[in-house]
Amino acid sequence: MSFTAWLSLVAICCLGAMSPGPSLAMVVRHTLGGGRGKGIICAWAHSIGIGVYALVTLLGLAVVLKKAPMVFNGIAITGALYLAWMGVQALRSKGGMSDKLAGGKSSDSFTAARDGLAISLFNPKILLFFLALFSQFVMAADSLWGKSLIIFTPLIIDGLWYTIIAMVLSHKSVLPKLREKAALIDKLSGVVLILLAVRVLVTI
Repeated sequence: MSFTAWLSLVAICCLGAMSPGPSLAMVVRHTLGGGRGKGIICAWAHSIGIGVYALVTLLGLAVVLKKAPMVFNGIAITGALYLAWMGVQALRSKGGMSDKLAGGKSSDSFTAARDGLAISLFNPKILLFFLALFSQFVMAADSLWGKSLIIFTPLIIDGLWYTIIAMVLSHKSVLPKLREKAALIDKLSGVVLILLAVRVLVTI
């Protein structure tokens, strides 16, 4: 892969990572609920899911799934139901993350990692994103190094972006203000997740 092609890959990955959506909402929730560490765990678990999709695309499985509608639809429906479940949980949250903290409970590492991974793996739109945009780079990667770049570039960019988000949001001048709005953030996160689930189901 040429340096120019790699820069194009970086640009696409940056745009994809920076697009606001349910992934951002999930990192925000775990940063509020467990602090910087849990937000970062959620961020890198999410990036692992992105890396899995990059690998799937590289191996050509994305094309196979697209040509097998029943398999793809099954994945999409399962993902949509899980996203909807997370959305309902967020909407049902009493008082938001701030109340959990007051009660001595906080977001734990396992939950942060699980939600971060799930929000990426159970979003079939990410698979379509890779399938649509990465084909040109897969063709250009004719070496092990090039193929490694295709997998690790989106993984690292995604992880770094959401790590920055977690670090900024957990700053001592920012976090208290966000925690005051934790209930509202939970509700907004729930709405975003449910809307994404509906969108997935409608576009299958």
